[in-house]
Amino acid sequence: MEQLHHSPRRRYLVRFDPKRIPHMFTDVLVIGAGIAGVRAALEIDPRLRVVVVTKDSVNLSNSAWAQGGIAGVLDPADNVRNHAEDTIIAGAGLCDEKIVEKVVQAAPELIRELAAFGAKFDLKDGHIALTTEGGHSHPRVAHALGDATGKEIMRVLIDTIRGANWTQVWEKTFTIDLLTHEGTCRGALVWNAEHGKTFVWAKQTILATGGAGRLFRETTNPDIATADGHAIAFRAGAELRDMEMMQFHPTVLYIAGSSRHLISEAVRGEGARLVDVNGYAFMADYDERLELAPRDIVSRAITDQMEKTRHSCVYLDLTQIPPQKVAERFPHISEVCREFGLDLARDRIPVRPGAHYMIGGLTIDAHGQTTLPGLWAAGEVTSSGLHGANRLASNSLLEGLYFGIGAGRGASNAALEIADRFEVPPLVSDWPHDLATHDDLNLTDLQNSLSSIMWRNVGIRRDAEGLRAAATQVDFWDRYVSLREFSNVAGWELQNMLLVARLMIETALARRESRGVHFRSDFPEPVEGYRSHVSIQQPS
Repeated sequence: MEQLHHSPRRRYLVRFDPKRIPHMFTDVLVIGAGIAGVRAALEIDPRLRVVVVTKDSVNLSNSAWAQGGIAGVLDPADNVRNHAEDTIIAGAGLCDEKIVEKVVQAAPELIRELAAFGAKFDLKDGHIALTTEGGHSHPRVAHALGDATGKEIMRVLIDTIRGANWTQVWEKTFTIDLLTHEGTCRGALVWNAEHGKTFVWAKQTILATGGAGRLFRETTNPDIATADGHAIAFRAGAELRDMEMMQFHPTVLYIAGSSRHLISEAVRGEGARLVDVNGYAFMADYDERLELAPRDIVSRAITDQMEKTRHSCVYLDLTQIPPQKVAERFPHISEVCREFGLDLARDRIPVRPGAHYMIGGLTIDAHGQTTLPGLWAAGEVTSSGLHGANRLASNSLLEGLYFGIGAGRGASNAALEIADRFEVPPLVSDWPHDLATHDDLNLTDLQNSLSSIMWRNVGIRRDAEGLRAAATQVDFWDRYVSLREFSNVAGWELQNMLLVARLMIETALARRESRGVHFRSDFPEPVEGYRSHVSIQQPS
């Protein structure tokens, strides 16, 4: 493993005086209310008190936006070994094969458990219907509401957690920083509009804050995906791994003036073709698996074809699929297309790649434990070893469930072992006297500028010259943004994004090869035998 070091400009984003801020005490603090966080909270022993904080409403998360489905072996013609092999092949040499085996082995039961909670999966002949997606050798993707699987899964999990009387859910609550003392995580400093800043002291903390797609101009992620968890964990001293590994989804609806909408992998799984502006089906030129090649290959193929044709997008052609099946299988996508005067079943749908899933994140073990004592993590904020260098389609909800359960159990057991007594450590947030506290920057312009340079220089194709140029520019912005003290979420998000962008650039420069989603045009081939992780942490 290659170890890098980087120092953030400030340990804490805001000044605080523990004598002037309210204190709240809980046994387990869960930060994030997507599939990983909610499933973790459900695993906490009912004798313990649990607080779940989420920076927006509990219904808004990357998990809820997931369209395609959740992968697991439910077909007798399939087997767990096939699922593991498909995951490992997609992962391009960076998967932890023991982790892969554990997760795919658990997948069928995890899907059945969701059904037992009340998730209404789509059925065929009385059994859960399965479809194929890119990189899968067999139909094994269970889906719900056609193309709104994440929404349905989150519905039942949120209903379940609201019925758990040992949990509290704090919505619209932003986590500014993790609190640490003597090398141990002791909770978090949070903020909301009603109460302002609050110290939440916890025996154990679980981080499940999701992804970082908003670092890039083109993304499928909601506005909340601003890499906050990666940033607060790094400032607290946790190790992060493979931060260069951002997965780009090949097919994002591309219409000028509209927000970017994901067009699920399952559309290609059901038979849709990719064609260029001239109507040419180009995937045979790039990979024998055609439209069902892994996402990194399809994304680069689309980018290459856009350059060849000098056109701003390519198109999805669903005319080979019966219109009734399109309507039944993809109701949400059909409705979005109708808003722009497009018929999903008959018209060519303009698409191009966009940032989709953050593979890199906190280094965790098989139980979700991070390198920082007292801190656990699960889901997209982590580097678990399941995805390697490229996530196999529909393995993300699966990862969130598996490691959410593991982190929940681990944190629960650890909290039960601690005596029922809280000690508030003497924390200090020291700041220079000449600190700029005024919020007179155009934060929207800065965030747009950051996401634009990340898309151009740290996107689907990278090289040393572009990465160094991005590093210089991000450092320039960081010098005057990160030394300011903000009093609003937009400012804190920007500071987090600048830090994580810098970490991503640094690890992308360090990986002088192409592997999975990380493509270096100056090092276009994988280095044989170099199947190493790149980790980054504050110097001790």
